Amino acid sequence: MSNLTGKKIVVTGATSGIGRAIVDELLKVGAYVYGVGFGQDIIDELNALENCEAVELDVTSEEAVESYAATLPSVDGLVNSAGIAILEPVLSFKKESLEKVLAVNLIGGLLMGREIAKIMIKNNVAGSIVNLSSQASIIGLRDHLSYCSSKGAIDSATMVMCMELGEYNIRVNAVNPTVTMTSMGRMAWSDPAKSGPVLKAMPLGRFAEPEEIAKPVLFLLSDDSSMISGVALPVDGGYTIQ
Repeated sequence: MSNLTGKKIVVTGATSGIGRAIVDELLKVGAYVYGVGFGQDIIDELNALENCEAVELDVTSEEAVESYAATLPSVDGLVNSAGIAILEPVLSFKKESLEKVLAVNLIGGLLMGREIAKIMIKNNVAGSIVNLSSQASIIGLRDHLSYCSSKGAIDSATMVMCMELGEYNIRVNAVNPTVTMTSMGRMAWSDPAKSGPVLKAMPLGRFAEPEEIAKPVLFLLSDDSSMISGVALPVDGGYTIQ
């Protein structure tokens, strides 16, 4: 992705999991990264890297997102990778859990998308926004009511963003990973009784590593995907062909 060299990319969820992998891959190809997340130790670690600036930011706070966006220069891309999962069954899920998951996974990304798109439009940048969705937007997963709901909404929001931002030459896509071996993925899928049937149904027979999700994200950020917008791209080892 040599055409990402020198491009300025904002990454949420940059301090862990897929988000951190995306930061690492972007830095490898010479992009300049503005990372947001939580954990001062990791923030300090990111700030020690060349071509990386990181801050703590609550993406669910409209005021905080607007204030952060006001500090940014012209940017070329945004990756909405911040996300959480709270596993509860349909018959006993808590309203508070649903609200928390939707706030982080959906609303935070929409707030960031709105503000970063304004920066792109102001600076006449042909930008790219990538929303991290999930295979959970395509298939139902037991105990994942709030998570599946949030990811399904992300896919729908991506289509609307594509439609409304296309006239400004801003592309918007989603990437829909399978189970990925982050700390959150291991927490949710550590039980062989749960993971076994999924692995058996997956043509490639294994879960994803974070860098295997990061690289398709970089493709969608780059000019190599200049005519791709509005897609939800499964990166799932073939699982969702079922």
